[in-house]
Amino acid sequence: MGNKNSRIQPFEEIRQENEKIGEFWSARDLQKALGYTSWQNFTTAIRKAKESFKTSDLTARTEISDHFNDIIKMVPTGSGAERPVKDYLLSRYACYLIAQNGDPSKEPIALAQAYFNIQTFRQEQFEKMSDDERRLYARR
Repeated sequence: MGNKNSRIQPFEEIRQENEKIGEFWSARDLQKALGYTSWQNFTTAIRKAKESFKTSDLTARTEISDHFNDIIKMVPTGSGAERPVKDYLLSRYACYLIAQNGDPSKEPIALAQAYFNIQTFRQEQFEKMSDDERRLYARR
């Protein structure tokens, strides 16, 4: 087994950012990182995570689509053509919920639970900081 950083690396490597929505993860990429071989099985985990979101107090402040953004993307086929597939752009919190609803006896799930738990906690702490504290944090 590798060191601690190499075990969390897959989640950092698949993290994406853009100016419009900030950081996000593709559900298709997360599926592979969590060791799911079937999209159908993974969508069960997504469905459970969405149910968790709907029962959380966060629903009063944000929309589910802010965390589980349905998209269609084109993927190459064996013949060189492309076909549309469903995907989700997931927030950090959505990834956290998906990991929390997975089987912790599977190493990739346990690693994701630890990673997204720590990262979500850090983000919550950052959001509680004053503007001055955020500037100091950014300088470091």
